[in-house]
Amino acid sequence: MISFFSPYRHDLVRIAACVPQMDVANPGFNGERTLELLRQGHQERIALMVFPELGLSAYSIDDLFHQDALLESVEEAVSRLVDDSTDLFPAFVVGVPLRSRGRLYNAAIVIHAGRILGVVPKAYLPNYREFYERRHFAPGAEVRGQDITVAGVQVPLGIDLLFRSTGSCPFTFHVEICEDMWVPHPPSTAAALAGAEILLNLSASNITIGKAEDRRLLCGSQSMRCIAAYAYSAAGPGESTTDLAWDGHGGIFEDGLRLAETERFPAGSTMAVADVDLGRLRQERMRRVTFRDCGDVLKITPGDFRIVDLSVDAPEEELPLRRPVERFPYVPSDPGKLSENCYEAYNIQVQGLAKRLQATRTEKVVIGVSGGLDSTQALLVCCRAMDKLGLPRTNILAYTLPGFATSEGTKGNAWTLMRALGASASEIDIRPAARQMLSDMRHPFAEGSPSTTSRSKTCRQVCGPITCSGSLTTTGASLSARATCPSWGWAGARTASGTRCPTTTSTHRSRKR
Repeated sequence: MISFFSPYRHDLVRIAACVPQMDVANPGFNGERTLELLRQGHQERIALMVFPELGLSAYSIDDLFHQDALLESVEEAVSRLVDDSTDLFPAFVVGVPLRSRGRLYNAAIVIHAGRILGVVPKAYLPNYREFYERRHFAPGAEVRGQDITVAGVQVPLGIDLLFRSTGSCPFTFHVEICEDMWVPHPPSTAAALAGAEILLNLSASNITIGKAEDRRLLCGSQSMRCIAAYAYSAAGPGESTTDLAWDGHGGIFEDGLRLAETERFPAGSTMAVADVDLGRLRQERMRRVTFRDCGDVLKITPGDFRIVDLSVDAPEEELPLRRPVERFPYVPSDPGKLSENCYEAYNIQVQGLAKRLQATRTEKVVIGVSGGLDSTQALLVCCRAMDKLGLPRTNILAYTLPGFATSEGTKGNAWTLMRALGASASEIDIRPAARQMLSDMRHPFAEGSPSTTSRSKTCRQVCGPITCSGSLTTTGASLSARATCPSWGWAGARTASGTRCPTTTSTHRSRKR
């Protein structure tokens, strides 16, 4: 029985983007560093791990790729990884140069529980600027339906492979390599439309100024377009710096959100780990109907891919969540994002109110101002809407409505605010009307008895109908009538973005003559 306090119990899967320490043209050393991270992943109960492009040989070895001794050493390192991973939990993908039918491929090998599952060649080989991969490798964009023998075992070879876990931790993943993500139509797009939920990219991307942000943009946008999790690994410490530099930039993205990222320019092995929410992704794919429509138009079906099964069973023990969770929902901790969200929320309200006033040919609004935060925000929105429409702020008929619990300080704040903003300010004491209503209701309070109801309930029943009966929520998405009590700062309206509207305003219908 999977523990309730495990991410795996709630449709989350733990994945990792790994950056091992490596040594140029030393597959034995590189295999050991890979195995160290695999053992760490086993301890942390990571289900799926991706390693860098050509990680067992190193990327920056130039013509050594054609040396038989190196290629044979790589296959030996693969055999050791297969043998040593028999009792390890993670499925993992490593990058290797592999020979097949007289060609050399820049390839990814998928391994789980001591078994090679398949080999995916790099589809698109860059041959521009600092890259000249066509000198060494054959492109894999047309490789489909083939087989290859690796470590004495015949396994599927091609870009048409999807890997599907059929155990108690079900998920489907696809593999592509570095440049495949940079082309207009990445192989992972078709894979996602065919059912892949996790997209893995083995990369050896070198670093130039500004390139890290390009990677984030590409990984984030691909994960959003494909409604998928995207894990990206890159070459790091140990690659040759004769011509290039390496920053070991790995990251994990989910539907556009960056969940985890490695420390860049690390001194040793590192990895980014995150729990990706496959339940959320599956829901989003059903909700965004154009996702499936796109697959239908492109005529992409699961039948276009060969399915390779593996069995990953969710660990039963309690596990901590490895995923960022904002302390305050809908309030980003990033200052730049918070500022942008606030700007948008404020202007959504301003635009909505201004448009409503134009559509109803109304030049005045009526608003209750309590002196609290909610009505302050609403009054600011009214002021900006008037400015936007070229109307005087005196067209805002602002009332403070002191009730039973209104303090002099709060009322003073309301008056100061209304005067400072240039609104037409007035005061209506609602206590006499409230007493009359309580008397008509034969409420014990009207006869001098201590109130047996809560203060908020009494105010909701009495003050609300008095102050805002039939008011129009001009800033709400539905523009529905709703009774609120400005004196208490209640506000049930919502903005077009789904966020809570600070308060309710009522329009004063002063038609143009």
